[in-house]
Amino acid sequence: MSTTNINAATAPEGAQGEKQLAAGQHVALRLWEDEQPGEPKPLSSRPYETVGYVLKGRAELHLEGQVTLLEPGTSYLVPQGAAHTYKILEAFSAIEATSPPAK
Repeated sequence: MSTTNINAATAPEGAQGEKQLAAGQHVALRLWEDEQPGEPKPLSSRPYETVGYVLKGRAELHLEGQVTLLEPGTSYLVPQGAAHTYKILEAFSAIEATSPPAK
């Protein structure tokens, strides 16, 4: 077994601008950093579940017809296959784990 250390400052960037921090066979960790306010993207669903923790800023999580305010210190869950989107209200940073790993 080996260990890999990835620094957020030099982490590879994913397709949507997220920083890919670490990934194994069953879980991946990513960082959304300073996402800017704007209109939400269209609803989408993903083949993985996501758990997240808000580091700074504010956003709305639109999930299956419900809206939840995300603020620093807030944790959240997006179930696998659930229709969702985010509306960024203030420059927003969060760390998320996905399982299985997001591709």
